[in-house]
Amino acid sequence: MSPFLAGVLQLLALIAALALAYRPLGDYMAGVYSSTKHLRVEKWIYKAIGANPAAEMRWPAYLRGVLAFSAVGVLFLYLLQRIQGSLPGSLGFSSIDPDQAFNTAASFVSNTNWQSYYGEQTMGHVVQTGGLAVQNFLSAAVGLAVAVALVRGFAPTRTGELGNFWADLVRGTVRILIPISVIGAIILVSAGAIQNFAGIHEVGQFMGGSQQWNGGAVASQEAIKELGTNGGGYFNANSAHPFENPNAFTNLFQLFLILLIPFALTRTFGKMVGSIRQGYAILAAMAVIWVGFVFLMWWTEFAGRGPAFQIAGGALEGKETRFGIGASSIFAVSTTLTSTGAVDGFHSSFTGFGGGITLLGMQLGEIAPGGVGSGLYGMLIMAIIAVFIAGLMVGRTPEYLGKKIGTREIKLAACYILITPALSLGFTAASMALPTPVNSMTNSGAHGFSEILYAFTSGANNNGSAFAGLNADTQWFNTTIGLAMLLGRFLPMVFVLALAGSLAEQKPVPATAGTLRTEKPLFTGLLVGTILIITGLTYFPALALGPLAEGLAS
Repeated sequence: MSPFLAGVLQLLALIAALALAYRPLGDYMAGVYSSTKHLRVEKWIYKAIGANPAAEMRWPAYLRGVLAFSAVGVLFLYLLQRIQGSLPGSLGFSSIDPDQAFNTAASFVSNTNWQSYYGEQTMGHVVQTGGLAVQNFLSAAVGLAVAVALVRGFAPTRTGELGNFWADLVRGTVRILIPISVIGAIILVSAGAIQNFAGIHEVGQFMGGSQQWNGGAVASQEAIKELGTNGGGYFNANSAHPFENPNAFTNLFQLFLILLIPFALTRTFGKMVGSIRQGYAILAAMAVIWVGFVFLMWWTEFAGRGPAFQIAGGALEGKETRFGIGASSIFAVSTTLTSTGAVDGFHSSFTGFGGGITLLGMQLGEIAPGGVGSGLYGMLIMAIIAVFIAGLMVGRTPEYLGKKIGTREIKLAACYILITPALSLGFTAASMALPTPVNSMTNSGAHGFSEILYAFTSGANNNGSAFAGLNADTQWFNTTIGLAMLLGRFLPMVFVLALAGSLAEQKPVPATAGTLRTEKPLFTGLLVGTILIITGLTYFPALALGPLAEGLAS
């Protein structure tokens, strides 16, 4: 069997598994967020935190909940790292330096999971499980809550209320993320991923020195790492490490976990707004981009030029032979089109165009299908922009799901799509202009520029993957990427919730003969075109200096 055919078969198997889970999971999540009942364990949590789950919130109150909860998470995780040296189960590791602790706290609370350190040489069991793994659940639940709040803004009522943040947070964690993660962890353990609290031990002698590894609760962290589109690995090699990702089956299963909730949320969206076909339109736009990017990646990675590439059957540098080019390409596309950032190969070693595809996937806004929650609300923002453009074409006030898209709504949507480009391009420009940051580049020229562009694009878009050639463990990069992660996560949420509040206050308008049918394939095509055009106009000059220049030169 040819490597390309093997990749196609894996893609088809993945699509089939996602299709089987799409309807039941999407309907279940809609029921979770629409229910008025509370589980006993949820009532205990509400009592412990002093929250009233029945109290409806308008968007400023909902936003205050999001920001206050996340701020406490950053502070807690920062302090946990700073006292690591005094904690049991630290494996002898010292406390984390202030700039590194800030970067990691910002990273995991913002659902980015950027890691400028070696996990197996830096973090002990307590920080890994009690700090990082906990934030994997909570940051994903926050993203789900914000997405559901925006969906409620399209509801056919005029209350201005978006639900209760604390109820949405707890339900997302208790009813969705924890149950699926438990099942996922059991499957990973049965397939060979490790799960223990072992200390550091020698595994053999290599090249005159000893090789040492420490164990850890890897499978359980791996499950929520992928399911919550977090991406931070227990080991520095991430999902290329055999302890995290032992074989081809676990690789495909991790892909399934990455894409499961973001795709199924389109069904949840359709159920909650009362039109399943609207959810299918959003799903189609996501699927077209995702499949298109997979085939683009296959084209550039299988078509490597030169005798070495021809003998190997493609560009195998930086890829695990356990998975091959086909599966590694699917993983690279899926992890950068979502906000996962996990890797089973190293994107810096992909071809010039291949690295550019991973960059472009993040620059689209990670909306195909995107992160848990963030992918859906990002795609709905783009749908609003597409509806507005269509309205300009026909000279009619745009409407989406019965809500008028006026001046206020389009300003909020425009602010949303401008934040991450401003952060990623601004910090990249500053790093290239200053004398010290460029010393962290392993490579010069176009590839070196791509390393820095990739780092800030990853941080601002809350992805977390890296080109791996950049030494980002410096005060400059720890601080600036930390700021990019926090601002890139929470500033867009401000505009999303403000937009949700504006829509929730509107009285629905009835559909007429002139209303744009947003559940039709024509709108899906318009939406895909809008996404590609906006992204291209924003990022093409930077891409031309980096991956495009490298690809054309090879």
